[in-house]
Amino acid sequence: MSELTGLFVLKPESVTATKGKDVTFVAKVDSSRLTRKPAMKWLKGKWLDLASKAGKHLQFKETYDRNTKIYTYEMSIIKVVDGDAGGYRCEVTSKDKCDSCAFEVSVQAVQEDQQDNILEAFKRSGDAGEDAGDLDFSALLKKRKEKKTEEPKEDVDVWEILKAAKPCDYEKIAFQYGITDLRGMLKRLKKMKAESKKSEAFLMKLDPAYSVDKGKKIQLTVEVADPNAAIKWLKNGQEIKPSAKYVFESVGNKRSLTINKCNLSDDAAYECVVGEEKCFTEVFVKEPPVTITKLLDDVHTVVGEKVEFEVEVSEEGANVKWMKDGVELNRETAGSKYRFKKDGKRHVLIINEATKEDIGMYYAFTNGGESKAELEVEDKELEVLQSIADLTVKAAEQAVFKCEVSDEKVTGKWFKDGVEVQASDRIKMTHIGRTHKLTIDDVKPSDAGDYTFVPDGYAISLSAKLNFLEIKIEYVPRQDPPKIHLDTSGTGSKNTITVVAGNKLRLDVEITGEPAPVVCWMKGDEVVSEAEGRVRVETRKTVSSFVIEGAEKGDEGYYTITVTNPAGEDKAELFVKIVDVPYPPENVKCTSVGEDSAVITWDPPSFDGGVPVKGYLMERKKIGSARWTKLNFDVFESTTYEAKKMIEGVLYEMRVYAVNGIGISQPSASSKPFMPIAPTGEPTRLMVEDVTDTTCALKWRPPEKIGAGGIDGYIIEYCVEGSDQWVQANQELVGKNQYRVKGLPAGEKMLFRVVAVNMAGRSPPATLSQAVTIREITENPKIRLPRNLRSKVIKPVGEKVNLVIPFQGKPRPVVTWYKDSVLLEDKSVGTRTTGVDTILFIRSAERSHSGKYTLTVQIENMSDSADLHIQIVEKPGPPIDVHVTDVWGFNAALEWKPPKDDGNCEIIGYTIQKADKKTKEWFTVYEHNRRPSCTVSDLVMGNEYSFRVFSENICGLSDNPGISKNTAVITKTGLIQNRLPYKEKDMNSSPKFTAPLVDRSVIAGYTTAISCAVRGNPKPKIIWMKNNMMIEGDPKFLIQNNQGVLTLNIRKPSLFDGGRYSCKAVNELGEDEVECKLEVRVLQEKAKK
Repeated sequence: MSELTGLFVLKPESVTATKGKDVTFVAKVDSSRLTRKPAMKWLKGKWLDLASKAGKHLQFKETYDRNTKIYTYEMSIIKVVDGDAGGYRCEVTSKDKCDSCAFEVSVQAVQEDQQDNILEAFKRSGDAGEDAGDLDFSALLKKRKEKKTEEPKEDVDVWEILKAAKPCDYEKIAFQYGITDLRGMLKRLKKMKAESKKSEAFLMKLDPAYSVDKGKKIQLTVEVADPNAAIKWLKNGQEIKPSAKYVFESVGNKRSLTINKCNLSDDAAYECVVGEEKCFTEVFVKEPPVTITKLLDDVHTVVGEKVEFEVEVSEEGANVKWMKDGVELNRETAGSKYRFKKDGKRHVLIINEATKEDIGMYYAFTNGGESKAELEVEDKELEVLQSIADLTVKAAEQAVFKCEVSDEKVTGKWFKDGVEVQASDRIKMTHIGRTHKLTIDDVKPSDAGDYTFVPDGYAISLSAKLNFLEIKIEYVPRQDPPKIHLDTSGTGSKNTITVVAGNKLRLDVEITGEPAPVVCWMKGDEVVSEAEGRVRVETRKTVSSFVIEGAEKGDEGYYTITVTNPAGEDKAELFVKIVDVPYPPENVKCTSVGEDSAVITWDPPSFDGGVPVKGYLMERKKIGSARWTKLNFDVFESTTYEAKKMIEGVLYEMRVYAVNGIGISQPSASSKPFMPIAPTGEPTRLMVEDVTDTTCALKWRPPEKIGAGGIDGYIIEYCVEGSDQWVQANQELVGKNQYRVKGLPAGEKMLFRVVAVNMAGRSPPATLSQAVTIREITENPKIRLPRNLRSKVIKPVGEKVNLVIPFQGKPRPVVTWYKDSVLLEDKSVGTRTTGVDTILFIRSAERSHSGKYTLTVQIENMSDSADLHIQIVEKPGPPIDVHVTDVWGFNAALEWKPPKDDGNCEIIGYTIQKADKKTKEWFTVYEHNRRPSCTVSDLVMGNEYSFRVFSENICGLSDNPGISKNTAVITKTGLIQNRLPYKEKDMNSSPKFTAPLVDRSVIAGYTTAISCAVRGNPKPKIIWMKNNMMIEGDPKFLIQNNQGVLTLNIRKPSLFDGGRYSCKAVNELGEDEVECKLEVRVLQEKAKK
């Protein structure tokens, strides 16, 4: 049973609301002392749970402040109506604690707002159509001055007040006592007044009301006086026709209406009409609360990106309300900023282009739950993946400037010496994906200069220089030694060319010499061929080009170019360096967790791509979710990161990207799942349970605050008083809330403390306030015999005996059992002894186990003892020597002797039975007869009687009776019986139908049957007809006759099988006939197809 405590920090107060306005009630609950989340209920009156009425009119909201640990609950009534007036109550419960608060709502009308159209007042509540909900009569109530009434302090029987009141006072009474369903009350009152009138048409009427869950079926049943009477079923005054949803059944006098798959439109008033009489009922359809099965995920994005919040609910077509920071989002107020999407049980809130204004907490509400997620939006930063490089070209060649940025949607402009470059036949600017190119064909000296690319919307620019190489033609002697004109950015004797993996390298080297020299490219000892291939050499008249298509890591190394002619030789060496994005980081793991945070570490990538690693990018996601959330947009340089803003008790996993000057690596392998949790609170109520010369037994209670991580176990530590050297007593965690510390020095004063341990680490310790002296405590032996064992213990034969007797004494006493003053050595009687109690048990009791059992506990020369008396009983044997001692008139006297075996207990009575010789059926004459004799009276003249007697004890009657040795004959006194002549009854009768055929409406394609019942002798001949044509030999019809119950089965009927069916029964004494109408209809879905 819950304990009533003060959990409310803020309670809702009574208000007077204006009709048509909104009103909100706020309650706050302090959860700092609670072990689990509190549950809140809003009630109206004494029983109506308002959670089932949540919707546009009633809205609920729940928030939680982690700092103050206070839950805030809000209930809002939108556009107050008169029916909202009355008493309300809010209840909060948490495990064994609860609290409640009552408040009143009064409604005052606006004088200018008059009800012009009285028909508008007769409207049903709810959103399920014109047949849904209850009629709202509140708008017809006479407007009265506001009068605040106090709740009655005594229980009042409202029914008695209504029955004694005038009809004109009903509304006043309903308002005074908080009656919200006035229509239902008046209907029930009318029925109560009419109960005294006996119905001629109904043997059993409908109940006043029925309740059914949405989607289930319900059956309404009445019993009529006339089995042939025709009945009608009405819903809200309209006649119901048979269909797949409404099924009519007729069995004898019973008539049933079955409503399949109930929905809110079936919540209405129903009538059953027989002739001029009616009976009424109301069906209430309860809609189960819609719960959230998949929660919202936090989203971290940048400006301009599309954001989707997705939630799954338990029911298809359920209503989900979206809110941002307490403001509702709907199609009317959202405009083009938000879009709402429904797909079965999935509900999605879409933000087309996120901005800084969208930052906040987003909520999804149903009438049975809620979920929330946080949206973080950061400014988009553009990252340069590849910058443009300086170019040196000669006349009539092509110059290509190329750069790559992180966002493929970004556009930009090209400038030369500060002037925007205009496209022409010779100059082309392209933008494909993330790559921007400026191509200049047929380069001229005027094209030389500084070129700059500026992305639109970003304060960055990329610059490079175009150098024009003039070719001077000089006269050269015909014998000119060869020369290599190699111009690279390298310094010193080693020329280095850097290429990004996957890109194309083309190195044009000018060669001079007369006659034309022979060129040879080599990598190590291997010659680079001039054939077609990924790595090849292309030779023109004065230029040798070294080409690598799609550079790979294996292409890195030293390359040598050698040119020779008759005049000499020249040689040059260069180093090709391949750079790439780094490998993913390794060994990502969580090293520690907090209440809403976790520390993640990882190792740098095994290969940095040839370029130093600038930093790292981190992502996390919840287990079970497919969406990864970015944790940083600026690179993080360290290999240790503290992730924050996580939810305690939820499993997460992390992955890390490495970033260098080339780009971003592939993601690392996901870390092992981890859960943000906080250490538990300290254990409570630590106390000493027992002390010996070398041990100390401790016990404690679990911490008040445990959290989502639970408790893995406990660590017990001890130290000598005055020392701070704590020693751990247990090697493994202790799962129970008690432990005996062993191996302690005798006579020392010791301090003890206990620490709770979970995934987050150790809790604060719980320490004993005073030191404990390790010394055996002497206590005299004492048996504490339970009250139920102080009297004799009686058990039937074959039952189990299990007696537990607690005792006390220190050191541990010696326990000895005796039976009838002799040491107990019976192997069928077992004993088991612990340090605090002893158990005497017998698996299957026998009568030989009866006797006095003595328990003795002894410590040295001190002892205590107690006696237990056990009696094993069973049913007695039969009485002996049962005989009739005298017979007179209509009486007989019996006597017998007690049984030889009384079952080891007192005989408490006898049961006497008699039987006459004709029927030989036994009838009980006396029960619990105390004496071994009795007189049996009211015997029938002319009969001869035998008698038998059962003995009885506390186990019951004996299995066998004692039967009288002689009989009692009741003689006749001169009476003569005149027998009437036997007249044989004529059982013949003409056929008569006892159950008629009933009109049916069935669905085409589904096998159906019609049935009736007939009686008659001789057995009548049965003839089935359809539209007055005999049904015979048609395989579509199956005719059955089971003891007068006649059934015609119609296999998969079509529209042509509809019509009037009749059944005729004929014998030699007459005939009878019944008929019905069968309607075959097609489902609308099939008709549309």
